[in-house]
Amino acid sequence: MVTANKAKTKYGGKMKRIVIFILLVMIMCSIIANEENDIVGQWSGVLNVQGMNMRLVFHIDKSDESYTATMDSPDQGAFGIPVATTTYENSTLTLEIPSIGLFYEADLLEDTIVGTFKQGGLSLPLTLERTFTEATPFNRPQEPIPPFPYRSEDVTFENREAGVTLSGTLTMPTRGRNFRAVILISGSGPQDRNEEVFGHKPFLVLADHLTRQGIAVLRFDDRGVGLSTGDHATATTADFATDVESAIDYLKTRREINNRNIGLIGHSEGGIIAPMVASRSNDVAFVVMLAGTGMRGAILMLKQAELILQASGMSEDFIRNNMLINAQAFAIIVSQEEPVPSELINAYLLEIKDDIEQVLAPGMSVEDHIELLVTQLSTPWMQYFLRYDPAPTLELVKCPVFALNGENDLQVPARENLSIIQSALERGGNKRVTIKEYPGLNHLFQECETGLPANYVMIEQTISPEVLKDIADWIRGL
Repeated sequence: MVTANKAKTKYGGKMKRIVIFILLVMIMCSIIANEENDIVGQWSGVLNVQGMNMRLVFHIDKSDESYTATMDSPDQGAFGIPVATTTYENSTLTLEIPSIGLFYEADLLEDTIVGTFKQGGLSLPLTLERTFTEATPFNRPQEPIPPFPYRSEDVTFENREAGVTLSGTLTMPTRGRNFRAVILISGSGPQDRNEEVFGHKPFLVLADHLTRQGIAVLRFDDRGVGLSTGDHATATTADFATDVESAIDYLKTRREINNRNIGLIGHSEGGIIAPMVASRSNDVAFVVMLAGTGMRGAILMLKQAELILQASGMSEDFIRNNMLINAQAFAIIVSQEEPVPSELINAYLLEIKDDIEQVLAPGMSVEDHIELLVTQLSTPWMQYFLRYDPAPTLELVKCPVFALNGENDLQVPARENLSIIQSALERGGNKRVTIKEYPGLNHLFQECETGLPANYVMIEQTISPEVLKDIADWIRGL
């Protein structure tokens, strides 16, 4: 979820004491103006998601006859997400962000907006008020504070084939040259150079640790994010791989970098991209897969949903029905080699709407649920991800690989994926493989109890110190 600019409330002109008639006219004008603009401004509320409170802030403005809005989710570290559709008629507000399946419809009651928030099959009450308390800064003790004992340089480089300019940060030891270097590759979704999520900046912490150990680090904003150009929404995993290849080409132009010792560290989806690039490039000296995947995307997403629903306390019947719907929906995509149009997906889902009724969230209609599924399944990224099987690519990777994951990872289950990764690499004849599963760590490599994504924001630790040490030691030992 996501942010925006503060809007200024407009008021009618000042009333002047001239004659009763003029006074009445101006009062009426003021009332009309206020009725039209009562919705304009900053509104905040708290969404209760599976027992966790999550703050949302909407910034609503009006120009001419149309309304615009942006959304913030402070507890997720997300700000300024554009609202695609904003309407306000007869005291009813409607906000829609199709890219993340979000829909909010509510009524303005005096100085309160009361309505229903829908996203990802959930339908939850959400009340917004004008009063807003600024977010309390997160306590993130691992986040480095300048001045740093190394060089930090803002850089840009080109993916000429894609027509994209990528912006990032290159950190290097203060003294020396011919540095071993790594490129950090973020997980799924629009990510900045720090891979900022839930108030954490994992790539900032990782880059800081590695650079202090004498390793140069390049981290960059995804295309279409931060200072990088391009369109993130239309890109696939394969497209992001070409951005990483451009990053390698850029590092090879830097005289401080040892061109024969450039490695890749990918987290989550980045753990798919790193082997993809390494399999077709002799310029990759090593790969670190942080919660990278070994199984096909469709299978991974089914397993991910099952584990998260179980950990959230959902009933076995609900989980079974939900898995059935998802499996059928994913099969539509996986069975086709060409992009599947939204019309075809919608038509198929309508055929199984009786099954879909079994997994509806309270207050959500079959039509709403189908619309969300169609929106999610129609994107180029999702269709590519569901079809892609990382194992054949892993068989082609010949450089050293360190694959690690947390035992409590509910998004990329450790045991199953690490086993597939190891087997695929060994089938390809790669004997320089290190596999490690860490007890008690989640998908972000935080020490945790449950591994639920909802708890990421509540954990102060950004990355386990043991993981940071192991990565640096493994790279330096090559």
